[in-house]
Amino acid sequence: MTPTKYSIRCNLTFGDIYIQVLAWMAVIFVSLAGGLSLMGASKPLFALVGVGLILVISLPFLLFAFVTTLLNHIELEPDILNQGL
Repeated sequence: MTPTKYSIRCNLTFGDIYIQVLAWMAVIFVSLAGGLSLMGASKPLFALVGVGLILVISLPFLLFAFVTTLLNHIELEPDILNQGL
């Protein structure tokens, strides 16, 4: 009995990650808007801390969503063409 050969196929399209890209852009724009609004305050250090905090807290969640989307679109298919090799 010959072992079955498999092909790895990823059917991820740009449409699958489009919403995630838009969400990440929204987070960046919100944090920058918050930073600019705090920049006029008496302590601009709060603006930098606020932007950094928003980006650092949101990044793991957005990366988790992207990686799980990527892994859900990877398929193992039997390689029918190369079974005789």
